[in-house]
Amino acid sequence: MVVIVAGVIGVYMALNIGANDVANNVGPAVGSGALTMAGALAIAAVFETMGALIAGGDVIGTISKEIIDPAAIPDAGSFVRLMLSALLAAAIWINVATYIGAPVSTTHSIVGGVLGAGLAAAGMNSVDWGVMGKIAASWVISPVLGAAIAAAFLAAIKAGIVFREDKVAAAKRWLPVLVGIMGAAFTAYLLMKGLKRVWRPDGATILASSVAAFGLIYVMVRPLVSAAAKDMENTREDISRLFTVPLICAAALLSFAHGSNDVANAIGPLAAIVHTVGEGAITAKVTIPPWVMLIGAVGLAAGLILFGAKMVRRVGTEITEMDRLRAFTVALSSSITVIMASAMALPVSSTHIAIGAIFGVGFLREYLENEAGKVRAIRALFSDHREPQLFDTGRSEMAWRRAVVAELLKDESVELEAEHYAHLTERAETALKTWQRRKLVRRSLLRTIVMAWLVTVPTTALIAGLVYVAVSAVAFPGLADL
Repeated sequence: MVVIVAGVIGVYMALNIGANDVANNVGPAVGSGALTMAGALAIAAVFETMGALIAGGDVIGTISKEIIDPAAIPDAGSFVRLMLSALLAAAIWINVATYIGAPVSTTHSIVGGVLGAGLAAAGMNSVDWGVMGKIAASWVISPVLGAAIAAAFLAAIKAGIVFREDKVAAAKRWLPVLVGIMGAAFTAYLLMKGLKRVWRPDGATILASSVAAFGLIYVMVRPLVSAAAKDMENTREDISRLFTVPLICAAALLSFAHGSNDVANAIGPLAAIVHTVGEGAITAKVTIPPWVMLIGAVGLAAGLILFGAKMVRRVGTEITEMDRLRAFTVALSSSITVIMASAMALPVSSTHIAIGAIFGVGFLREYLENEAGKVRAIRALFSDHREPQLFDTGRSEMAWRRAVVAELLKDESVELEAEHYAHLTERAETALKTWQRRKLVRRSLLRTIVMAWLVTVPTTALIAGLVYVAVSAVAFPGLADL
């Protein structure tokens, strides 16, 4: 009986993960127009399922993040109730988060569930509070790191390609490098995260594989980019279209890695329950039955197809406007951030990293647009004077804009009386102070998402604790004998 109940809850959990978490992988591609909604859902469903079944592994740890000491659990029956409560609490919270449109970490949801049920089952001393402290730190580390790296990559791409006078030549030079970096990053990502249950290569092997992937992809992509750019116009829109295929590949690879790595959030507790009921004892690791893995994979894909469109739209179009260049930057920076964090042993959430990257790209876009607005405002005040010739292609766009402002406020080619110059400067300063700042990132969504992140662990812990108390009062056939 308890296995049947756990199986139903496991399906419910998998559906919710598909509806909420997968949007991070394909949302930017949809928002940029590189993929249609139907195409994105199909690609994500196929590659999530492949990742789960091919690289999901067959052995997992039974205690999420090792936050609860198994020795502190009174008996096998209490352990089954703990896992059942954690699974249901996490599923309920992710369902609520999807309803309010907040992409949340499924890993943190499970951790909170295990924490709350563990406290109810074994008390405060059963919890490894050091691990919980690291998880709390990841609430800040993950999005900030993701945002910073995404903004840095986007600024570099803009300076190296978009703001150049000959954009086509710059794209032909740098796009193969960027795609090569993406290939190397995903190679390392899959070896370190996505395939870790199938193969655990050492650091030297991962590095060598990544370098080889970069070289191979660079050699393959360079002639393709040159051919595609042959008849392109020297515009940002045409250059952005060059990122379409790399972006679609990135969405597929991210989905594969997510399926291989995060499917355990859906079926880990279920597998632990099945194993404990069958063996009558608590073990550190359990073997996943094929039918349990299938529940996780199919449930995740079904949740994505049936309920995932809402979160895909939220992530891809509602936080900030996406084009293919920005979406590519989000995918690239997300994989690189996860790799860096893993190498430095930093506790991070892939969901928080991806959403942080989207906000980082959006805020950089907002900053650049507002700087351009400042230039336009001051130009209007000096429209009767010489336009400063500051189009130095060796400068970054931000440096050029600062130079424009400085030159317009002090144009040495125009002889002005001291009073006149002071008046113009005052007018310019007034214009800057009263100029309407554009907001290109939705602050209301930022507040909703951050609040959801902050309450994920406490909320799931509270729900799990209450569920554990309720479940303990239910007499499941056979559970009392464990």
